[in-house]
Amino acid sequence: MAERTLRGARIGSTSLQSEEGIEFAPRRRVEYVTDKGSRFAVMFDAEAEPPPEWVDQRSGETGFLDDEAGRAARAEFEEKEAQQRTHWDMLLERRTREELEVLLEERLELLRARRGNDAQ
Repeated sequence: MAERTLRGARIGSTSLQSEEGIEFAPRRRVEYVTDKGSRFAVMFDAEAEPPPEWVDQRSGETGFLDDEAGRAARAEFEEKEAQQRTHWDMLLERRTREELEVLLEERLELLRARRGNDAQ
């Protein structure tokens, strides 16, 4: 049985259907530019509106259209990055640095007290 092999048309590995008579949807190539100046292209349907930003599959960088919509998206993207708040920023919006130092000292005293009780 091991000596027998199935010989034939590689069933399942290739399609036997031809592309004859099939009309593909019209497409267009859209180019994006990254901050480093590299360009990459993405294919879209001819009727589809391309998004102003797209992530390059190879480098992982965000690219923007090289037109007015792309420049507007780039400015909005940079503005969001500049306005990103950290946890520390949000803490400082609610409390002063002195209040935070007092809270830290209280928590440290609690931890030290627990550690002293656990050791006994």
